[in-house]
Amino acid sequence: MPQKYIPFDIVSELDSDEAIAEYLRQVFSDGDADEIIRALGHVARARGMTKLAADTGLGRENLYNALKPGAKPRFDTILRVCRALGVDLAVKPHSELPAG
Repeated sequence: MPQKYIPFDIVSELDSDEAIAEYLRQVFSDGDADEIIRALGHVARARGMTKLAADTGLGRENLYNALKPGAKPRFDTILRVCRALGVDLAVKPHSELPAG
């Protein structure tokens, strides 16, 4: 009998501020811009796109477009999204970054 698989959706795991912060920390530490945009989209869906749109001052459609795969949002949009999500971007010298 063939097995049925349920697609995994990370959004269901982003159920606390701590889970969201750790997820974004991991994605940002990898430094892949496309993955960062994708991760912000996941977190936005977990928090509620309507609320995030209101908190950022962006329209929902604009927000969806800015956070969809392959998008190239402006940096100020990323900053607005991060602030609305309650996360800060921090700068550290490479010497403080974990090896690997």
